[in-house]
Amino acid sequence: MNDGLADLLACIAAFGQSLQATFDPRLFLDDLSARAQRLVPHYRMLVPYLEDDDGTATVFAEHSPDDVLFHEGRYTTDFDPAGRYAPNQWAFGVVLLAGDVVLSGDVGNDPRFRETPEGARHVAAGIRSVLRVPLHAGGKKIGALGVSHRIPDAYGDRDVAALRQIANLIAPFVQNVVTLHRERRRRERLQAIASLAPMLGASLDVGELFERIANAVRPVLDFDAMGIRTARENGRDFQLVGLLAPGVANWPAEMSAQDFSFWPALAKGDTVILRHHDLDPGRPGDRQVAGLGFQSALFAPLVSGRGLDGYLFFCKRPPHWYDAADAEVAKALAAEVTIAVQHQRLVEERQRLAAVEAKAQRLEEHVETLRGALEARFGFDAIIGRAPSFLTALDQARRVAPTETTVLITGESGTGKEVVAHAIHYASARAAKPFVAVNCAALPETLVESELFGHERGAFTGADKLKRGRFEMASGGTLFLDEIGELAPAVQAKLLRVLQERQYERVGGSATLTADVRLITATNRDLERAVADGRFREDLYYRLAVFRIHLPPLRDRGDDVILLAGHFVSALAAKMGKAAAGLSRDAHDPLVAHAWPGNIRELQNAIERALILTDGPLISAEQLALPAPRPPAPEGVAPAAATPGAAGPPRAMPSLAEIEKQSIVEALSRANGNKSRAAEMLGLSRMQLYTRLRRFGLAD
Repeated sequence: MNDGLADLLACIAAFGQSLQATFDPRLFLDDLSARAQRLVPHYRMLVPYLEDDDGTATVFAEHSPDDVLFHEGRYTTDFDPAGRYAPNQWAFGVVLLAGDVVLSGDVGNDPRFRETPEGARHVAAGIRSVLRVPLHAGGKKIGALGVSHRIPDAYGDRDVAALRQIANLIAPFVQNVVTLHRERRRRERLQAIASLAPMLGASLDVGELFERIANAVRPVLDFDAMGIRTARENGRDFQLVGLLAPGVANWPAEMSAQDFSFWPALAKGDTVILRHHDLDPGRPGDRQVAGLGFQSALFAPLVSGRGLDGYLFFCKRPPHWYDAADAEVAKALAAEVTIAVQHQRLVEERQRLAAVEAKAQRLEEHVETLRGALEARFGFDAIIGRAPSFLTALDQARRVAPTETTVLITGESGTGKEVVAHAIHYASARAAKPFVAVNCAALPETLVESELFGHERGAFTGADKLKRGRFEMASGGTLFLDEIGELAPAVQAKLLRVLQERQYERVGGSATLTADVRLITATNRDLERAVADGRFREDLYYRLAVFRIHLPPLRDRGDDVILLAGHFVSALAAKMGKAAAGLSRDAHDPLVAHAWPGNIRELQNAIERALILTDGPLISAEQLALPAPRPPAPEGVAPAAATPGAAGPPRAMPSLAEIEKQSIVEALSRANGNKSRAAEMLGLSRMQLYTRLRRFGLAD
């Protein structure tokens, strides 16, 4: 027996020294069988090999003297997952896993054989006796060594001991051969994966290349379905960007991280091998795999510095398809794909940033264009006038514009106070921020405070939502308060506090807000008289009148009325489709002679009415329909209002308020008492006219 073992050792050593890529396990087993005959007589010899921990097995080698092979297509070195035996397909598979000896003296009557395809082949080949012992290498079971004979009850204890000795001799050799072949196979597969890098770099859209990638991967890692999902920005949802699954439909376009039972392992960066019995029917992702008929699946995470960028998945219909070697290949492929996905994301991010920058640049250019248009419309250069008194006022406005000084603009109604306020704003450092204008006379007294400072929801009846006040809307910019003299005393007090402390609260609120505004106010009233009469707070007046600008009335600006009239003719005629319209020579005199109680607004209204009436290219004096000026009293004759024969000092010049009151009276007379028409003549709104009627005691 010792001579036989020595002969076996020589056989193993000879094969071990000549291991090449073309090593043929069958030739090895043929030689081993011949040398082992005198130790354990047999007809056939077999070496099953355990694939991994899932209990599947392949055949390292089989020997049959009549060349009748039972296990073609199921050899270990073929690396074909379809050739694996599941435990229930393999005779004595459970015993093999347990590491026990298998001994049968009559396989035809042994149910352990009759119930498996392998056992049926043994019976058909005339096999009567079977003996198998486990192979151990590196402290674990790696397979078995089996012999069979056509003689019934051919094996006993002596044969078991002999076969164990042979198994102990060949087990390390078998393991080394398998390891060598697997390592060679592993290198070939990883090299094939590495060769995909140029293909992945051919486009920045992984989804666009996916079908080519999948077809290149299939010879290395087989699948019935292969896909890739990438992470959304939230890191929880994954979109399908590539899929190759012939004959399979209804793949969800998006899956959530919580849809899979194995998600925690994948999130940690582990490659997951999923078998049919591992699926959780309570998870949508697991149900999808099972519902499509797949019993094997492999998931490989795409891990980058920012975390999980997505995952690759491979599915097969047969069970027990993927193993640890497949997981390593999938992991290597995932690493290559991750780089491609990162490049794609980087380029997309750069494109997004470039688009944002381009949009920002376009917006900036648009803002500059709008700013230029606003400056052209509201800047000092857009203001028309050459009268010395008016130019003096504009020069004062230009000087104060770059500062943060509070400005009070005075002048009759319609003299252009808001236009000058606009020009001051657009010539200041706050030009890019809002310009908010408020006509204090046009607001009901009960709502002025809410309009200026805002209100909280529920602050008063009807306050069903929070409202931002004008101070808040003008933050960072300019707040223009026209008709400031019309503010109620309570609002005057709150405005004074805002100017002093630069803070305020909304009506009904307790949160303190900052008043970051430049304040410009305007009035056509005599505020000094209002202060003297106790109708306007003195301390507020001095806060507002830090820098005063007075705009002269149109009647005191001489030929400016002709300049302004020409401007209004051009602007309004273009809107009406009368671009060639102009002023006739006979229209100049009445324009200059008229008192213009409504100032520039009245002039604009007069030009608009005349353009409507004219059919020709020129506006005539008749179409302007201005009242003739009153003739001066003859020299030495007292005015009609003076008492005849009474001597006394010359009459004093009327005040601005008296002139304004007289203008309103005249307008009402010309309009036959129609307040809407009178307001239009004066260039006022109905609310503004009613305010003045109450002020001058002219209200009905």
